[in-house]
Amino acid sequence: MDEEQETDKVEKEKPTKDSGEGDKPKTTTLIDDANLAAERLEAANARKAELIRQEEELLIKRRMSGTTEAGQKPEEKEKISDEEYANQAMTGVVPE
Repeated sequence: MDEEQETDKVEKEKPTKDSGEGDKPKTTTLIDDANLAAERLEAANARKAELIRQEEELLIKRRMSGTTEAGQKPEEKEKISDEEYANQAMTGVVPE
């Protein structure tokens, strides 16, 4: 019986096997975080470059389309009465 008790003791003293259920080290390191941030910046820069290109195209189209004065009426000057004209002339204000 002493042998059985000794083998039981030895078996009880053996370390347990790793069950794989404990805390595990993080898989992302600082380098991985930096790489992810760099990828996000690159994607944002690509999007901004596309937006700038579109804005430039719009500005070019606006300038190329231009405006013409044909068919537009010139602004009419406000008509004033003869009395108002005389009063302005006497006070030194030059009526336009």
